[in-house]
Amino acid sequence: MQQKFYEKNKDLLINVGGKLSHRDDAGVSPFDSSVQGGDAVWEGLRVYSGKIFRLQQHLDRLRHSAQALAFAEIPDDDAIRHEIRRTLEANEMDDNVHIRLTLTRGVKITSGMDPRLNQAGPTLIVLAEHKPPVYGSAPITLITSSVRRFPPDCMDPKIHHNNLIQSILAKIEANHAGVDDALMLDARGFVAETNATHVFVVDDGEVFTSHTVACPEGVTRSTVLRICRDNDIPHSVRDYSQAELYRAEEAFCTGTMGELVPVVEVDGRKIGSGECGPMTARLTELFRGVVEREAEEI
Repeated sequence: MQQKFYEKNKDLLINVGGKLSHRDDAGVSPFDSSVQGGDAVWEGLRVYSGKIFRLQQHLDRLRHSAQALAFAEIPDDDAIRHEIRRTLEANEMDDNVHIRLTLTRGVKITSGMDPRLNQAGPTLIVLAEHKPPVYGSAPITLITSSVRRFPPDCMDPKIHHNNLIQSILAKIEANHAGVDDALMLDARGFVAETNATHVFVVDDGEVFTSHTVACPEGVTRSTVLRICRDNDIPHSVRDYSQAELYRAEEAFCTGTMGELVPVVEVDGRKIGSGECGPMTARLTELFRGVVEREAEEI
């Protein structure tokens, strides 16, 4: 699935380090750590009717990732909220908006990987775009990528960092195969996630997903698990293999950009009926209710 350009985004104002600039003029320094080595952390946020879903949880994850990377300075939540609000107001945005929130280690005094070269504080980037859920309502198809997700002894997936080369390589394989996204396994051969989302399986009335051993602590993922708990839906978090996914009654992916989307084919195998299943439809409806009730004012 290829995302398209929305004409409403042609004159966006981008917030880089507190300065709002037209998208054609906005930029970061070539000495910025994000350019020098992908040394940055990020979050994807979604705006619903002037509110952001799970904003505090996203800000917590951004902070935790920056702490794990030993950023010398991290803006407080109020400062970040202020810049998000400024950006949305400047663009007159209040609904159906996706925000890419990035915090880099900042500008270096000279090129190099040493964090001691960063002496100017971090750079906060707020990129807000008019963008509906990326997959829409259409089911998606997957192939299994040859690229494996790192285990925590190689690169801890709980650090939500900007180096997305693994995901990009997997997405290239999906593009060449003519499918929407790529399923990614962990180093042991169990399902980790896709190149962009978490994967849930429904089988014999139970909903299950993988541990966060080789994938991030997803915000939408945790919401779906809580919905299952609150509605007495059998569920678990465990290792599972490709074969279990192939034979599942239903499967779906979760993520901030795409919310919940059915998976109807993996590696040429039809999943269940080949259409959105009843459990996926029920969880999607319950998720929308949670968003409506719990999205946060900024």
